[in-house]
Amino acid sequence: MRTLTALILAIFGALALGGPAMAIEQPKYAVVAKQGDYEIRRYEPYVVAEVVVGGDQGEAVQAGFRKLAGYIFGANSGKAKIAMTAPVAQQPAGEKIAMTSPVAQRPEGAGRWSVQFMMPAAYTLETLPQPKDGDIRFRTEPARGMAALRFSGVARDENYRARSEELRRWIAGRGRTPRGEPVLAQYDPPWTPWFIRRNEVLIELAN
Repeated sequence: MRTLTALILAIFGALALGGPAMAIEQPKYAVVAKQGDYEIRRYEPYVVAEVVVGGDQGEAVQAGFRKLAGYIFGANSGKAKIAMTAPVAQQPAGEKIAMTSPVAQRPEGAGRWSVQFMMPAAYTLETLPQPKDGDIRFRTEPARGMAALRFSGVARDENYRARSEELRRWIAGRGRTPRGEPVLAQYDPPWTPWFIRRNEVLIELAN
């Protein structure tokens, strides 16, 4: 745990020293509808680095973050340093992920999670340096509609599941159909006070 914390602090500390020019890149989207903390968004395509790991929600995000942070810190074919982006995204690894990431070929509900970093827009699937860790895969998230629910606090598993159910009910109330597993997105470094942290649950929309 202390090693992971030191790694996270190093990443965000380097970004902080860079000042405004080092602003963290985030996925691009347009807000289509908004009601309080709920939004419907239209996302543009972007490339992600993804790893599938086991354990509960907290263990999985630690293990996934460690692998992906190692990659962007230079554990790749070109020893390239890749800019940190936000958020760190996490979701249960079910059938949808199994079909797109060979390392995730396992039954749905097997206690495994996909953890993702968005890659900076300057990279494509063809230009990204290859990872030394064979568990890391790349893919393009397509343009799609997503429903989002923003919340503060510590993003524990029980919060993720409760907020996911709230978002599903809100989606149903608007006559929309959800598709796939909810994604937990965390935007802030670990020293951010819990009451102002930005967390989100996102669910893809089928219609």
